[in-house]
Amino acid sequence: MRVISFNANGIRAAQRKGFFEWMAAQDPDVVCIQELKAQQHQLEGIDAFWPAGYHCFYEEATNRKGYSGVAIYAKREPDELIRGMGHDEFDAEGRYIEARFGDLNIASLYAPSGSSGDHRQDSKERYLQYFPDLLVERTQAPGDYLVCGDWNIAHKEIDLKNWKNNKKNSGFLPHEREWMDRLFGDMGLVDVFRELNPDEDEFTWWSNRGRAWDNNVGWRIDYQVATPTLAAKATAESVYRAERLSDHAPLIIDYDHEL
Repeated sequence: MRVISFNANGIRAAQRKGFFEWMAAQDPDVVCIQELKAQQHQLEGIDAFWPAGYHCFYEEATNRKGYSGVAIYAKREPDELIRGMGHDEFDAEGRYIEARFGDLNIASLYAPSGSSGDHRQDSKERYLQYFPDLLVERTQAPGDYLVCGDWNIAHKEIDLKNWKNNKKNSGFLPHEREWMDRLFGDMGLVDVFRELNPDEDEFTWWSNRGRAWDNNVGWRIDYQVATPTLAAKATAESVYRAERLSDHAPLIIDYDHEL
């Protein structure tokens, strides 16, 4: 099973940059997309956004056009689709969609960012309080659980280039990093990429300022987070950087597991 997570920073912009041609060549079983910046009606009737061979599900932001939104594409039709995380604020922003395939649940998550001001950091703090309850519920249920997406937190110093200069910035605040510690500690979830790849300078997002992309001055804020039994079946990882399809790069992980 090949799973791709990708923050498109606008699904229509990513389409113009060749994302769907690249995706078809990867032959993934599931694709989790974040930051659609589009409403579903704007994608209707355009073949690119409904790739052949996939069941496509969009969860748009309802409180603001051209903002946020997530999606799941899957070769297999889900047994059940769960829209939203059960919280009015975050569901209105289109931040979560989950598909159940037998005993495996896969979710696409776009966690709030606090980098644009105090009001957004306040929203992120509410998310940090709320989301663990959903994670506990899912991880304690039978079967496996995989959350793919932009978590908007770099967990450790190895996960961003200029960590010393970002210790007071949203995305690398001490309490945000401690939140990730609990995720991968007491809650028992696994950062699948890091289980496979312990190397430095492995990032998934680069600022559009300066030459961050060219110089690989980035952050690793996109994750595939899994329950231990599924994480143990991960066999290969890669971050695609041959083309710049977004300010994020697609994260690809293969699992020895049938969808």
